[in-house]
Amino acid sequence: QVQLVESGGGSVQAGGSLRVSCAVSGDAGSSTCMGWFRQAPGKEREGVAAMITGGGSTYYADSVKGRFTISQDKAKKMVYLQMNSLKPEDTAVYYCAAEGPCGTVVPLPWDYAAAYKQWGQGTQVTVSS
Repeated sequence: QVQLVESGGGSVQAGGSLRVSCAVSGDAGSSTCMGWFRQAPGKEREGVAAMITGGGSTYYADSVKGRFTISQDKAKKMVYLQMNSLKPEDTAVYYCAAEGPCGTVVPLPWDYAAAYKQWGQGTQVTVSS
C-alpha cells in the first residue's frame, strides 16, 4: 500500500512562489497516476495537476496552466508541485493523491478525486494580497 506525506506549504504574498512536496512510500509501481488536489474553505476539492510517473503525460487545471508545474524525482520517490505567480484564490489545503485514473483503462478524468486510492493529509498554502 502506498503512503503519502505532503510538506512545503506556507504563507506567501501574491505573485510569489512555493513548492509543495509529496513523499511516496510503499510500492507505487513503475508507472502510476499521481495528482495534486486542493480544497478551500466552503468549496469542493478540485484537481490541480496530475502526472503519469515514469515519464508519462501531465495534466493541469485551466486555472493553473502556465503557473504550476508537476514533477517527480524518481530516485527520491518524491512528487512536487511548483507554484509560481500565486494568487489569493490559490489559497487552500493541497493534497497529494496516488493511484488515480490517468493513463489507465478506467474511463474517468484525471481530476475525478474519488478515483484516487491513496491520499496524503494535506498541507496549507495561504496567499495574501
